[in-house]
Amino acid sequence: MASTVRTKARPTIREFDLIRALHRRHGRRAPSVIQGIGDDAAVITSRAGQWTVLTTDLLTEGVHFDLRTATMSDIGFRAAAANLSDVAAMGGTPQYLLVALAIPRTGTRQHVLQLYRGMMAACRPHRVTLIGGDTSASGGGWFISVTLVGMVPHRKALFRSGARIGDLLYVTGTIGDALAGLRLLNEPPPRARRHPRTGALSARHRQFLIDRHLHPTARVAEGQWLSALHLATSAIDISDGLSGDLRHICEESHVGVDLDLGALPLSPACVAYATSRHLDPVDLALTGGEDYELLFTASARQRPRLERTALERGFSLTRIGKIHPFRFGIQAVSSHGRRHRLPNTSYEHFT
Repeated sequence: MASTVRTKARPTIREFDLIRALHRRHGRRAPSVIQGIGDDAAVITSRAGQWTVLTTDLLTEGVHFDLRTATMSDIGFRAAAANLSDVAAMGGTPQYLLVALAIPRTGTRQHVLQLYRGMMAACRPHRVTLIGGDTSASGGGWFISVTLVGMVPHRKALFRSGARIGDLLYVTGTIGDALAGLRLLNEPPPRARRHPRTGALSARHRQFLIDRHLHPTARVAEGQWLSALHLATSAIDISDGLSGDLRHICEESHVGVDLDLGALPLSPACVAYATSRHLDPVDLALTGGEDYELLFTASARQRPRLERTALERGFSLTRIGKIHPFRFGIQAVSSHGRRHRLPNTSYEHFT
């Protein structure tokens, strides 16, 4: 991918002025970057004994984000966080960012700068360097393609395919928050509500859930910890919903699982939201994507070490199931011990 940011957008966005502005604001030169923004391609060095981790995401206005409920900075943050989370799920260290944009007629230079400001806010804690990209005009809405390059030590990458019978299933943080936040953003204002079910929610809980949707935390440190100490046998980030992402692990590893619904980690804000809307918070946890928590399996023998070192590092994780033979399928177990096949309720494009 070319590192020069080229634009075919309307004249109000000047190509080289935009390049210089982005370079000035975000073009920090890391020692491993030989050439970054401003040439035909970026050139980086790589260390011996490291595997390169590559991930890319495409975000489309009207499908992945809505400018009525999110700022350009929010959109940039979420776009970067999605890629950071992918690298985290592999146990890697994110290093380099490339961004391609298609800008609609309504887009301005300030919109672009705000978008990058949000992306770099997500990337800055991980010392990720912006090394290039491309821009073009769009005949419709915004299109944002983000590519992230990371590194992971040789043979320490985490995959979806390593779960084994008898392994324990864990998840970091809390789940269901991002979906609750999205629904809050899409609700009509209080005076326009017609149904009593859209009841009161504290300002603190409301803001927490909206922040979890607009500014998710990629669990990079947790992924590196699982990789470095060989604690996880498989891993995936929760981007499409627990039910679907768990299915990915089971299919790739050719295993089944018992999922303990009563153990799912729910935030007080998520429970409060579900209660106020007469919803089951477990459904939010199962179907909600874009929490970007890590879902992983670990050998039962590693349980004491895993839970002890997580506590020492201040990582939040919850044991939510156990891996079984493939023929048992994906079973959900209620707090009362009732079992049923877990349906796939995750989001899927083109369906």
